[in-house]
Amino acid sequence: MMLSEPHPQTGQPVGLPVDATPAPRPGPVTLKGRFGTVARLNAARDGAALWQALRDHGEVWTYISSAGPFADDHAFSAWLANRETSEDPYFYSVLDSGGRAIGLLALMSIHPDMRIVEVGSIVYSPVLQRTPLATETQYLLARYAFETLGYRRYEWKCNVLNAASRRAALRYGFTFEGIFRQHMITKGRNRDTAWFSMLDSEWPARKHNFERWLQPENFDSEGRQKVSLAELNGV
Repeated sequence: MMLSEPHPQTGQPVGLPVDATPAPRPGPVTLKGRFGTVARLNAARDGAALWQALRDHGEVWTYISSAGPFADDHAFSAWLANRETSEDPYFYSVLDSGGRAIGLLALMSIHPDMRIVEVGSIVYSPVLQRTPLATETQYLLARYAFETLGYRRYEWKCNVLNAASRRAALRYGFTFEGIFRQHMITKGRNRDTAWFSMLDSEWPARKHNFERWLQPENFDSEGRQKVSLAELNGV
């Protein structure tokens, strides 16, 4: 339900007043979790490990709008160096417990004045996919966006044909908002885009579910989850 109040002069319904202070832009933070770390992309530190983790897996690039797969390490290194200097998207590496880079993602479509930011350009290597660290990464970055930076809307957008990404958004607690038809042309193909969001008012409950799922007692001796995050979020 959309909350409103009468305009003080005209009586027409208008949105409730909010704090209009702009949010800070994302910065070079290091977010440490139990399974690994999210840190500002450093091409010199992370490049070789990322190439090794991604080089034989062209499928991870299929739904990335403007990049990959790469013919060789030189092309990948050039792209990565460019990403390191980008302010929007602002890229982070996902580091395993040994400090090895095994994935990338970004905060992007950054609108500090509206306090809106998107998590996207998610490139998880096979060794990262479907692991506790993959989920913990989303928790760490969402917590940073909401609690440290003070954004009020956190977005997730993906190609409507990317079924895995759509499932992940719901599992993480995002709300599906609709489909933008013929939203983009990516790699010479039409892209309809599915939009999801999470609001600052929803974050406390989502945070609770993330943290409950990540607790050591939620995993058996084989590392298998006992209660799924999708179940906790009512999916």
